[in-house]
Amino acid sequence: MAAKSAYDFAFKSINGGALPLANFKGQALLVVNVASQCGLTPQYSGLEALWKTKKDKGLVVLGVPCNDFGAQEPGSETEIKTFCETRFAVDFPMTAKEHVIGGGAHPLYKWLAGELGEGAAPKWNFHKYLFNKDGSIAGTFGSRTEPNAPELTKAIDEALKA
Repeated sequence: MAAKSAYDFAFKSINGGALPLANFKGQALLVVNVASQCGLTPQYSGLEALWKTKKDKGLVVLGVPCNDFGAQEPGSETEIKTFCETRFAVDFPMTAKEHVIGGGAHPLYKWLAGELGEGAAPKWNFHKYLFNKDGSIAGTFGSRTEPNAPELTKAIDEALKA
């Protein structure tokens, strides 16, 4: 069966166990490939702020730890989780470490590259994909787009209304 939406995919949770994106049906979803040793790592603060202010309106922020860019996420899931909780008070959902580019990329990222073209694939850590409440793609935002950037917050608000 060909994938039709983000809800057709599942990750492994950073806590262990399955994390099907279907759990988030009816909510807008922001999927971000993250890394603990990147110059953009302070974006965790903005992602947590987005989660705190918009989760009751229906936004889910999902962090996807990734070591594909500059080997900036070398730690284990336990180390990543501890870092995020202690340094940035992150409590939004996170997946186990995944590849987001290349042949070993997680199936969601392969699907996104197929739907949007390779040009929309992550070029670095903290690339953001936004999905509407029905799991359709609402937008893609490069690594340097801060979580509070007007173009991202506007797109999130539109996805929450849809």
